[in-house]
Formats: sequence, structure tokens, C-alpha cells
Amino acid sequence: MPSRRRTLTAVPARVDLDKDRAVLPRYEHGTTPEFLMTFRQLAAAGLRPGGHDPVAVLRCRRCAYHPTRECTRPAALYDSRRALPKRTPTLAQEAALDSAMAARQTCQQCGVRQPHCLPVADRRCHPCATGGSLAAAA
Repeated sequence: MPSRRRTLTAVPARVDLDKDRAVLPRYEHGTTPEFLMTFRQLAAAGLRPGGHDPVAVLRCRRCAYHPTRECTRPAALYDSRRALPKRTPTLAQEAALDSAMAARQTCQQCGVRQPHCLPVADRRCHPCATGGSLAAAA
């Protein structure tokens, strides 16, 4: 019987700008063309890089005062003209995310789902955590 093992390709979580810093064009804060955007700006516009590598590097605002120094917090700039629209999750993916969030937001003592994530230590809401069980233990 053939093996059904799936091979996964490694995808870098962040772009390594150190190796491409000498090759990519560098922009100071506030001098970039309108079509170049950071990852967060693309996300706010409802776009994603779509597999494209960064086309430039943005120096941070603080490093603009020291033009001869190397930037300590560079940001990757992507071409928004080559960007693709964000993918929408399927109903099954949304249901899986909702059940995962429900597990993080539901109090283990009273069973009420809170509008925020509960502490990992005991997964109890504030009234249950400060109620009679802690007073009896003290």
C-alpha cells in the first residue's frame, strides 16, 4: 500500500531582509511611492502579497534622523499592483476558528462564554476566580 504521507514545504514566517538589504532599493519614512505598501498596509487594504517577494525596504522613522546608520527596524515593501485580494475562509474554517475561540473564552467553572480570552492558568472568569473558591483556599 503506498504511503499517504504529505510533504509540506517550509514557508518563512517573515521575510529575511538582511540578505536582500544590499540589493533592494531603500526608502526613507514618508518618501515611498503610493503603490509600495508594507504587509500591514496591504492587509488593511484587503490585499495579500500573493507569493511575491518584497521589492524594497522601508527605513523606520527613527532611523531617518541618522541616515548613515543601518536601520534597526526595516520593513518590507510590496508592490500593491501585483498583490492579490485576501482569501475568504470557508464555512468549515470559520466554524473551526469559532470552536477554538469558544474553548479559550468559556469559563471552566460556570460554563459562561466571555467576550474575551480567559487566563491560561485556570480558564475561569473573574467572578469565579475571585469567588468563594479562592477565599476558602486562603
